[in-house]
Amino acid sequence: MNLTISESFPDGKHMTSFSQLICFHPDSAHVENHVVNLYPEITYETFEGFGGAITDGAASVYSQMDEENKNKLIQSYFGPDGLRYSLARINLDSCDFSTEMYEAMNDPTDIALHSFSFSKTERDIIPMLKDAQDAAGRPIRLLLSPWSPPAFMKTNGQRKFGGRLKPEYRSMWAEYLCRYILEFQNRGFMVQRFTIQNEANATQTWDSCLYTAQEEKEFLRDYLYPALVRNGLENVEVFIWDHNKERVYERMRDTLDPDTDSMVTGAAFHWYSGDHFDALKLIRSEYPDKKLIMSECCFEANFSGLGRKAENLAHEIIGDLSHGTQAFYDWNVLLDERGGPNHVGNFCLAPYIYDRQAKCLMEKDPLPFLYHFSHYLTPGSRRIASTSWFWKLEQVAYELPDGRLALFLLNRSDNVLPVSVRLQEMAAELMLMPGSISSCIIDRG
Repeated sequence: MNLTISESFPDGKHMTSFSQLICFHPDSAHVENHVVNLYPEITYETFEGFGGAITDGAASVYSQMDEENKNKLIQSYFGPDGLRYSLARINLDSCDFSTEMYEAMNDPTDIALHSFSFSKTERDIIPMLKDAQDAAGRPIRLLLSPWSPPAFMKTNGQRKFGGRLKPEYRSMWAEYLCRYILEFQNRGFMVQRFTIQNEANATQTWDSCLYTAQEEKEFLRDYLYPALVRNGLENVEVFIWDHNKERVYERMRDTLDPDTDSMVTGAAFHWYSGDHFDALKLIRSEYPDKKLIMSECCFEANFSGLGRKAENLAHEIIGDLSHGTQAFYDWNVLLDERGGPNHVGNFCLAPYIYDRQAKCLMEKDPLPFLYHFSHYLTPGSRRIASTSWFWKLEQVAYELPDGRLALFLLNRSDNVLPVSVRLQEMAAELMLMPGSISSCIIDRG
């Protein structure tokens, strides 16, 4: 039995990576200190995959790149030697990361949606999505999310600054959402799931719409789910909330009842209000049949201190995974040199930044940290029980579909940490660099 460790860590202004093979030996000394225990006989939820958001902002930058840089980006994310993303999140109508504010139709009298136009999505998002799917060699499973209904459907008469869906437009909005799903399906893409509303509790200066739990429940129960059934889309997964974790348990509790339980696949959440990993634990405990997905996380467009940001991202991933999360979506897969385009100047960081003047594609520090998880943690893996000796050594472990084990370790301390990995009365010794992320693949053959 042996362990292959791949480790990355900040080294001044750069990221350093290396790999080595380590053999297990009998735990005859009964080691007690610096231990990480693995218990593959105890299994939990199945992991479904990693992905990122192909916003039309990201796709707009992609459309300006030459073929060499396009291929590098797509292969890095979706190719077999890269992050091996299998998922993508797409905005329905404009979001903040759009080149402009838009909606597929704006005629309140067009109940049959004859004026509905998919042209904005088709211009940049569809070509990038096709390239991603070609590189992956399999269907990319889509998560669709709306930021706002059309302005005429809202109480404030505009896409931004929150507002609410007018009751008289609930049926029309439900059909509008179904139409978007069908447009993707008709072009050969697999829509696995969607969220009812992005950030349902936020009044933003960009596209946004507010829903209470009762409003979201009523819309789902009385309008959206019946529309899904009418359009033959009842197998598309529905996720509620799609906002920060501090209130995700309450939204699940207040939305689910005997009528809506079968309509809701699970809850989507973001990371912007802090860890709240125990909120996920609550949902996993109280609603074990529901899925949990991390649908968005990113950093502000301050390109300094990236090593620490990458460490925080790894902390988030391990915390989410170890508390039952089954899919993880990073935010924009690509942005320009400013951290845009964004029609309200809400600039952010992405793992890849493309300088349009220099025509240079730049990798940022979160990229290798993402790679450690998404390259090795393949869809269909089952989380296994594990324990750690030190709170600054974060870990999560899985059994991969081929029977090997994957252990992910984050050293959040400022010191080199010795670690003894124990598995079935065998042990292997590791030394982890400060601030490092490590992926350990264990061959039990």
